[in-house]
Amino acid sequence: MTVARRDVIIDEAPIFETIAASQKQSASLVRDILAKAQELHGLAPDEVAPLMNVSDPELLGELFKAASEVKEAIYGNRLVLFAPLYISNLCANECLYCAFRNRNAKVKRRALNQDEIAAEIKSLVEQGHKRVLLVAGESYPDEGFSYVLKSIETIYATRSGKGEIRRVNVNVAPLPVEEFRQLKAAKIGTYQLFQETYHQETYKKVHLKGKKTDYEWRVTAMDRAMEAGIDDVGIGVLFGLCDWRFEILALMQHIGHLEARFGVGPHTISVPRLEPAVGSQMASHPPQPVSDVDFRKIVAILRLAVPYTGIIMSTRETAKMRRETFALGVSQISAGSRTNPGGYASQEKEDEAQFCLGDHRPLDEVIRDVASLGYIPSFCTACYRLGRTGADFMDLAKPGEIKSHCSPNALSTFMEYLIDYGSAESRTQGESVIANSLAKMDDVLRAKTERMLAMVREGQRDVYC
Repeated sequence: MTVARRDVIIDEAPIFETIAASQKQSASLVRDILAKAQELHGLAPDEVAPLMNVSDPELLGELFKAASEVKEAIYGNRLVLFAPLYISNLCANECLYCAFRNRNAKVKRRALNQDEIAAEIKSLVEQGHKRVLLVAGESYPDEGFSYVLKSIETIYATRSGKGEIRRVNVNVAPLPVEEFRQLKAAKIGTYQLFQETYHQETYKKVHLKGKKTDYEWRVTAMDRAMEAGIDDVGIGVLFGLCDWRFEILALMQHIGHLEARFGVGPHTISVPRLEPAVGSQMASHPPQPVSDVDFRKIVAILRLAVPYTGIIMSTRETAKMRRETFALGVSQISAGSRTNPGGYASQEKEDEAQFCLGDHRPLDEVIRDVASLGYIPSFCTACYRLGRTGADFMDLAKPGEIKSHCSPNALSTFMEYLIDYGSAESRTQGESVIANSLAKMDDVLRAKTERMLAMVREGQRDVYC
């Protein structure tokens, strides 16, 4: 594969060369690549490409099995849960796939005030949530960017009973370095932004107005965020706009750029598929639709290619698809989501939503389902508060050592949820998963975890290590 030019982040020529060169691959080559991936050091683009063309059922099964084993080796059987919090659907951009686009008269516009944001947080906290992803359309009320900073302050300040939000991650428009520094000072966790598509011709076709038409400003956003001191960044692609094989290899280039410049890649990768949206014909008829089989391949390949990175699955997907991807590499999921401002407190019809959801289940039902599959639902936020971010997190994640921290914290926060918010059925299911998880730990880790669980049962909260 030709090396990408150093003066650009995404160099399309080598991507197309790699795709063309990988059309034919042998079973032995694929198996060699899978064996290398299980060493947990990741894969190069020319090793990723042959995996994208796997269609033989036997090899496909081996690909999925390898991804499951890598995910288990690094993250164990935990799944981190969060909720998106849409504070505004005001937007100056004209993105053909999005309901928030500026000219879409079918969406009722709304920006929550601080009291309304507090009401949303109380609703989320009373469900049991501990972390949220703040989302806003790419335009703000008259107060400008300070609206986002005030909203973060409101989220952290809001309490209800024993609960609170312990970490706010943020998905807002790309910022200059100084405003990224303000986000850092506001004590956010991860800054998340999707390029939507890395293919420049496609990008121009689907972004017709607003600052988002500037491809370079968007693709360099993570550089500015990391220059500003934000250790953890999350990237992603809206699959369905362009050939998913191109997008995967472009993601690899972006990751390689961040690793070369900052010594660390993204903390998370999100894998949303284009879903129907009010006022968007494109969203209902994706230009490059991704099949369910290919979508599972995307998750599995990313897990093998960048094993240390969290993979996020949203409620865009159905409950069935979400279940199927847990074992393939997904490590974070949203649950009980609303994509319209004010949707949690009011439970109103989603005529202000960004896109249609595939999984409408409430948090407790999702947790019960996750636990029934043998996974630990986790609300842990310990790494952010103990400084295990950026390179320090990767130093633990890459050799697979992070789960020795994550597993006790996952069980502690899960126990906290079960006691304070869980239904009787969820408590029964959860206690079984906790007992099974403890039985698989070594003596030292089990003893530490049991002490933490005892503290939670005795009434202490926010117990972490």
